[in-house]
Amino acid sequence: MATRDTAVALTNATDRARLRVVVAMLLAAGGGRRGRRAALRGLISLGGASVLGHTASAFAFGTGVALEAPTLGAPLLATAVAVAGTRVWVGEHHPRDIVAGAALGVGTAAVTTRVWPIAPSAAAEVRRTRTMGGADPSPTGKGLTVVVNRTAGSALSRDPVATLQAGLPDARIVEVDDGDDLVAALEDAAGGRAVGIAGGDGSVNAAAEVAQAAGKPLLVVPAGTLNHLARDLGLSSADDAVEAVRSGSAAGVDLATIDGRPFLNTASFGSYADLVDARERLQGVIGKWPAVVVALVRVLRRARPCEVEIDGKAMRVWMIFFGNCRYHPSGFAPSWRERLDDGRIDVRIVEGDAPWARVRLVFAVLTGRLGRCRVYSQRLAREVRVRSPHGPLRMARDGETFDGSDEFVVAKDGRTLPVYVAAD
Repeated sequence: MATRDTAVALTNATDRARLRVVVAMLLAAGGGRRGRRAALRGLISLGGASVLGHTASAFAFGTGVALEAPTLGAPLLATAVAVAGTRVWVGEHHPRDIVAGAALGVGTAAVTTRVWPIAPSAAAEVRRTRTMGGADPSPTGKGLTVVVNRTAGSALSRDPVATLQAGLPDARIVEVDDGDDLVAALEDAAGGRAVGIAGGDGSVNAAAEVAQAAGKPLLVVPAGTLNHLARDLGLSSADDAVEAVRSGSAAGVDLATIDGRPFLNTASFGSYADLVDARERLQGVIGKWPAVVVALVRVLRRARPCEVEIDGKAMRVWMIFFGNCRYHPSGFAPSWRERLDDGRIDVRIVEGDAPWARVRLVFAVLTGRLGRCRVYSQRLAREVRVRSPHGPLRMARDGETFDGSDEFVVAKDGRTLPVYVAAD
């Protein structure tokens, strides 16, 4: 009897939505990009299955996590199976109910992939080369300087310094903190064989601009929060960056520009730039991710369409996205690229002229009909000309904002930047 009571207590303890939220928070905090995606998909799946019952909720959460990160989701699914079996054993449910609940939970998680596709784990395709001067193999990192931005990343991010010192003992490591001049340190690094940067995408953008001006290759060491470019280069850790230097694996990556300033990932103006500015003001007080949420709520509440001319056509724009190369999936949650050298700008626009534009956009995303939504457009281009009749615009590139012009171009002009990529 005691064993049966213990089993009941165990199933009740593990069958709590609150516990799954805690698990999701732990995954998001310590699991890197995959952990964050797994946590979010698990919670979305859990929310969709919560009205279907306890078993459905357990299997929905576990499957949602497993779709993004199989090694993280496997223990959760094993727990769901164990709890379901225990419920049958103690007589709380009939086996048919458990099987039906499990099927509904798995199905709910699978449906989320229709709205939010699963990102591939493979790196983007690039044309590799070993004839880019400073990107020749360097077993010890001799002649290389890597600037480490101490303000990048989160408290849980791994410190890359020890890995760099052990793997590239002849490289020079320069650490910068609050108040230090990051650009000056990067310009000094450009005197060596390559410009190395350990930091987030904003730091990488600054290093890319310096490297391009100096005609030197760029080494990216992932040490930020999202590490978009490093991920697409196949560099998931400082160890990967070390191996890239040792092997001399390099590639020519497209360099796009907005208002004459380069970007490697994405650029925008209007509401997104306002969001980045609001986040920057808040994150020093409440932390980065809470600042993102608060800033998003504030911007969505106050945002107004931006009146511009795009390639000569007058438009009122809620949101606009410029991607360096084609992004996937379609819609306004672009996450990954298949190539880093396709010579194109990915242009996505949500227009503000139609009534209930944002509501219609959300409905189109949830029903899988975004391609037919009249307020949304998406195309590939080599050049986009923008004019603001009401004066200069606030712009963003790779997560950093700046004051732009009232007339500018977003373009690819054929320039590429030599960048170290994953050795394999």
